[in-house]
Amino acid sequence: MDPELPLTHLVLPATSVAQDLAAGATSYKKCVTCHDVGPTAKNKVGPVLNGLDGRKSGTVAAYNYSDANKNSGITWNEASFLDYIKDPKARIPGTKMIYAGLKNEQQVKDLTAYLKQFGADGKPRITGTYREATPVLQLAPGEYLVNAAFGRANITRRIT
Repeated sequence: MDPELPLTHLVLPATSVAQDLAAGATSYKKCVTCHDVGPTAKNKVGPVLNGLDGRKSGTVAAYNYSDANKNSGITWNEASFLDYIKDPKARIPGTKMIYAGLKNEQQVKDLTAYLKQFGADGKPRITGTYREATPVLQLAPGEYLVNAAFGRANITRRIT
């Protein structure tokens, strides 16, 4: 295992203690009808959610936002997303988003963690090196289960 190999080479679904990416993926199922994420994501009824963390509201190319959304002044982060997704129409009156809201704060945190893993190009944006990770188990020659801490998330992944 090369200690300098970037963790972006991790390939399987992650789990977390503070924010559960698997639970976030489940919460995302409520979004998938209107939104898309990942390397092949396309705008649907709503814009792609790749690179949401740190992005200014109303800025995804080729998506026709409402004026209310474009002029909201929001830069998306965990706090602004939590505030918005509880009741989108209350946070941005005039938004086109018709979703009634996700009220459960832990589900929102899990969803946020799930979305944060996608960079603007839709590729995973987990950063770090194996030096910062702890091998948990060698599964086969050259294949390990690794546990690493990223912010508040503890992530376990299978790596080769």
